[in-house]
Amino acid sequence: MKSADIKKIRKKMEKTLDSARFEHTLGVTYTAACLAMRYDADITKAQIAGLLHDCAKCMSDEKRLEICNKHDIPITEIEYRHPHLLHGKVGAYLAKHKYEIDDIQIQHAIAVHTTGCPHMNLLDKIIYIADYMEPGRKQAPNLSAIRKAAFEDLDKALLMILEDTLSYLHSTGSVVDTMTQKTYDFYSQYL
Repeated sequence: MKSADIKKIRKKMEKTLDSARFEHTLGVTYTAACLAMRYDADITKAQIAGLLHDCAKCMSDEKRLEICNKHDIPITEIEYRHPHLLHGKVGAYLAKHKYEIDDIQIQHAIAVHTTGCPHMNLLDKIIYIADYMEPGRKQAPNLSAIRKAAFEDLDKALLMILEDTLSYLHSTGSVVDTMTQKTYDFYSQYL
């Protein structure tokens, strides 16, 4: 993978995503690159995962379900009832089959970027955190503290985001994906 790939993917994302989602995607890409530099991770992988993390976000729920059913992508009961939660899994599928990204780490980071998972690798954490704290985000609680923590202790920032996410979902009566809860339980024990 090289910078030409990044430019090509960026152009495709600009055509695929609506303008607000594309701006968010660029913010995630730049933030992921910064975090990759800070933690000595592969910058190109971080950029590609950042560009593709929401590649399935603008498609319909029906289309996401259709792709999962057609290609045997596992769907939990919660995801079936709330198909917007599938955009990470479908995005990982598209990264491989539509955008020809064979790197398993990139695919995995895209797949878990909304829920996280226990035992996240460095790229998983970078994309998850970059998605939450990119410069275009304005309303998340504790955002300033999370942005500071992200460059000091990635795991601490990850747990702060999980806490805020679960608190928000519970306070609004929104559905909580079981993987988000499992991820929080794992990292609260781990740390």
